[in-house]
Amino acid sequence: MPMVDLHLHLLPGIDDGCKTMDDTVAMARALVALGFGTAAPSPHNRPEYASRETALQRLEEVRAELTRLGIALALDVNAENFFLDETLLTKLPTPESRRVGTAGKYLLVEAPYSSPLPQLTDVLFRMKLKGVTPLIAHPERCLEFERKGRAAEAVQAGALLQLDVGALTGRYGKPAQKLSRQFLDDGLYAIAATDLHSPVGAERWVGESLGALQKQVGAKAFTQLTETTPGLILKGQSVA
Repeated sequence: MPMVDLHLHLLPGIDDGCKTMDDTVAMARALVALGFGTAAPSPHNRPEYASRETALQRLEEVRAELTRLGIALALDVNAENFFLDETLLTKLPTPESRRVGTAGKYLLVEAPYSSPLPQLTDVLFRMKLKGVTPLIAHPERCLEFERKGRAAEAVQAGALLQLDVGALTGRYGKPAQKLSRQFLDDGLYAIAATDLHSPVGAERWVGESLGALQKQVGAKAFTQLTETTPGLILKGQSVA
């Protein structure tokens, strides 16, 4: 089964990811070459970036272009939401929450990189009460998860954690590399994703990162992190 990427910035001219359709096509080709068959582009859901309506329109444009070019990468809806958005919880019953896939059982959220998040478990609890499972993007890169035991606490509160594969090879610095390896050893990650923002060098560095992931966890866990669990999340199914 091909791999599934639930965190990447593939849509052109939407946020800080791909700038042009040519960038998007190059990124899609790199993903297919690496073994991905499905992606759920996750544009930032913030006021300074494009609206949900614009993102959906651009998603359809990209789908059409990939079909025209014969690039076998299926696309689904998604967005990267921000924990510090004060409207995050109030948006959950509405389409503005921009959940993962059409099933809408999961929500990709990012914590701030350099600020504490003392309200973390309270927000997670309230999201779960609303029937949404939070999928926390790249915790290894966020200050809050440098606190000993905080990542495990988030998982115990019902969240799923997403690894940025580049962290394993030091792409985001030594602290993120150390935490990513530790969280893997502790079995805290539910999925791995690329968080691609540009096609430049993507096939090389993502390939190296995926290799590092498989080397650390083995073939069975690698498949679980990159294929099985992301696929279940996209379909809105339960994750063990």
